[in-house]
Amino acid sequence: MTPLKYLAAYPVHLQDQVRRLIAEERLGEYLEKRYPGRHDVQSDKALYAYTMDLKQQYLRNAPGIDKVLYDSKLDVLRNALGLHTAISRVQGGRLKAKKEIRVAALFREAAPEFLAMIVVHELAHLREFDHNKAFYQLCEHMLPGYHQLEFDLRVYLTWRELG
Repeated sequence: MTPLKYLAAYPVHLQDQVRRLIAEERLGEYLEKRYPGRHDVQSDKALYAYTMDLKQQYLRNAPGIDKVLYDSKLDVLRNALGLHTAISRVQGGRLKAKKEIRVAALFREAAPEFLAMIVVHELAHLREFDHNKAFYQLCEHMLPGYHQLEFDLRVYLTWRELG
């Protein structure tokens, strides 16, 4: 049985369905049928605007974001699809935190639903630091169907890895 590293936390019956699609060479077809489009958020500036629109819509009172960008150095193999950081610096007598969101560059070519899922995930960390129940409820509130999209995104990563 082939290990599916991106789907390891999911039930065996779901993994078996993905393995069956791989064996029948239909995984790409499945993904193309479910997610036929590609987004047009190609620059860091457009990604920042996209992210800020979502933040304004759902998280107005959350801390501000200083930078949002595509990052070609994020390692998808270590499950870093996106990254949120808060860098603290002393300026004068005050401590300032600079918040950044980085999205793996491979999502420039992904379906708009996958980009939305990654951005929503990283935005949710502005409110909830841990991956707990409240975190996933917030993700689902901002993006209905979040859990299915997260699963399909992991299927997409599996398909990409197959070449």
